[in-house]
Amino acid sequence: MLNKMSLKTVLLSSVVALTAVSQAQAFEPARSADCIAPASPGGGWDFTCRSVGKVLVDQGYIKGNVQTVNMGGAGGGVAFAHTVSKRATDENLIVAASTATTTRLAQGQYPGMSTDQVRWVGTLGADYGVIAVGKDSKYTTLTQMMNALKEDPSAVKFAGGSASGGWDHLKVLMTAKEAHVKNLPKIRYLAFGGGSEALVQVVGGHVDAFTGDISEIRGFMQSGDVRVLAVLAEKRLPAPFDAIPTAMEQGISSVAPNWRGFYVPGKASEASYDWWVNTVDELYKTPEWKQVMTKNGLMPFHKSGEELTKFVNEQTLNIKLLSKDIGLMK
Repeated sequence: MLNKMSLKTVLLSSVVALTAVSQAQAFEPARSADCIAPASPGGGWDFTCRSVGKVLVDQGYIKGNVQTVNMGGAGGGVAFAHTVSKRATDENLIVAASTATTTRLAQGQYPGMSTDQVRWVGTLGADYGVIAVGKDSKYTTLTQMMNALKEDPSAVKFAGGSASGGWDHLKVLMTAKEAHVKNLPKIRYLAFGGGSEALVQVVGGHVDAFTGDISEIRGFMQSGDVRVLAVLAEKRLPAPFDAIPTAMEQGISSVAPNWRGFYVPGKASEASYDWWVNTVDELYKTPEWKQVMTKNGLMPFHKSGEELTKFVNEQTLNIKLLSKDIGLMK
């Protein structure tokens, strides 16, 4: 009798397990998917959508294509609100996200929005911050620039692709704080629709300096139009970025990794969410994606599903506390 009951229990458990697996595998993505890049073409979010979309198609995860939809506004807030209110159940939508996303959520810049209104899929590397100037700038080192800010916090006008108070702005304030610059709110920052727009202003001589990420600046470095004063990383990045000094080398302990990843609508099915999480996990391991990372200066950084959700919530809290500490929030 005991053996029969044990066998029945085992069989029942197996059926339940197989049912769960079949349900998870039941989701079949449509031939095409949308990837919303919450900024103008050319910036970090745009890069994330286009590069990941290509690998998804090349590796056969999506049979048709992945359409990049540029949806700028409010430092990612327009795309976040659109996802929550208009496409909350869309199983074939992913949205590019980064530390810039958690920064705006932490500061309450997406009114009425919170981290739990979407589902966090996975990250595919980290993009380290840079501070750069035009090729003819009088500033040749980060230390020189920070010394100018010590004398006059408004001496340098910075341009970035995030909204005022966003991650690009925050990188400058963090760096200036570590360099012992006083009166941080007086540092001038101009927000543009994306990193490429900000870089055009710097290259054109209209703005003194650029604050953004290494992936955004690669083309301008190759053309010789900009000079990177520092990368905000613990150590120098691998080639072709190994000639760029870190802020830490210059006596300024500023480190600013910007993770690259995705969220999906909060009310999409569990099966579709699991498919996206598993797909990003697999994609991260492919040689093709490793090549994209190397080419664009992305450093290894991968979290997904529950682990990423926990990380996002913790990072949001930490940025909120930092923003209060440097006077961006009350």
